[in-house]
Amino acid sequence: MTREELYQNIKSKKSFLCIGLDTDLKKIPRHLHSSSDPIFEFNKQIIDATHDLCVAYKPNVAFYESLGSAGWEALEKTADYLKKFKNIFTIADAKRGDIGNTSSMYAQGFFEAMDFDAITVAPYMGEDSVTPFLQYKGKWVILLALTSNKGANDFQIKSQAASHKSQELYKEVLEVSQKWGNADNMMYVVGATRAEMLADVRKIIPDHFLLVPGVGAQGGSLQEVAKYGMNKQCGLLVNSSRNIIYASTKEDFASKARKEAMKMQKEMEILLSK
Repeated sequence: MTREELYQNIKSKKSFLCIGLDTDLKKIPRHLHSSSDPIFEFNKQIIDATHDLCVAYKPNVAFYESLGSAGWEALEKTADYLKKFKNIFTIADAKRGDIGNTSSMYAQGFFEAMDFDAITVAPYMGEDSVTPFLQYKGKWVILLALTSNKGANDFQIKSQAASHKSQELYKEVLEVSQKWGNADNMMYVVGATRAEMLADVRKIIPDHFLLVPGVGAQGGSLQEVAKYGMNKQCGLLVNSSRNIIYASTKEDFASKARKEAMKMQKEMEILLSK
């Protein structure tokens, strides 16, 4: 999916919502446990109920690999099922980052075997750990830039001396990584709980799309994210996971998920109209 196609989907659906499929076997409704693949059945019903309200889905790979081969099978089935929907952007939230030949194998797994549109990547091993993912035409790398967790304070927002200027490490990541890719194949993760810092982010990367987690259960404000982060092509994919997929733990979980997704979509429609 190209950047223009993604923008057209956002305009068509009046939404820049990404739904995180952080599917936890301990949290899904008990009645699904009798199915042959509870994780996939949960995902399928969530997707069926919400695909017209969002533009992207983001399975968090850790929730699947923690279950061993059964989890990987559920992830593959979910990726295959999402291919039914031509206007959905798929993100493997894998946070990979390793030396070049290892990254090449990760890229092959997620881009070829499972055919995701994008993968999240940690940039801190440098260019040769990221460029193997950028070799795939039509695929996207989403670099971790400024995350919303407490530990981000340890490195990301600490100033360092670079090129005769002192600036936070995340800004150096944004500047240097633009030499590796461009706004048509690279996005960045910027946490919603740091929304006021989006203004500084946009000074460095005005045109790139941003994947913004942290709205909802983590306390991020959608209005603040839009205020500081939106650009002329929207430029945002705002992720919500727990608030939507676990809106109910009963048999009505899919309809309740749709209700929560619709609430966010309506907010986004208003923000886009402005």
